[in-house]
Amino acid sequence: MANKVEHIFKLQTSWDGGRNDTGEIHCEKLQTTMSIPKEMGGPGIGTNPDELLLSAAASCYIISLAAMLERSNVKARLVLQSDGIVQVENNIFTYKQIIHHIEVFLHEKNESHMRIARRLALKAEETCMISKALRGNVDIAVDCKIVE
Repeated sequence: MANKVEHIFKLQTSWDGGRNDTGEIHCEKLQTTMSIPKEMGGPGIGTNPDELLLSAAASCYIISLAAMLERSNVKARLVLQSDGIVQVENNIFTYKQIIHHIEVFLHEKNESHMRIARRLALKAEETCMISKALRGNVDIAVDCKIVE
């Protein structure tokens, strides 16, 4: 019989005014101001939903990869840049793609660790909880580089 556990995360938001005003986000570990980004005609104060979605996807991906490498006894330092691509067509905004550019700095660079790191870099995206939630709506790609 499977052991089922649920975790509940709570977020409170408030918004003061109209489209070009600002709001607040409050979680247990995160408090920040938000608004529509300047690129989309907003004031660009604080963060925005596009950055928050990208940060959720990126943090989930890098944590998943770190855990998988650890379980495979591959020690590495990871550096990640993620790009979120939002398309605007006929004034409809669509989050089209996320590209994770991961650099894996292996502590012990050998052929076996390089092969494992490349394989896990792709597998981490497939198993990440946020990637699973986005699947079918946002294309997610991984660009992996093993660094000397």
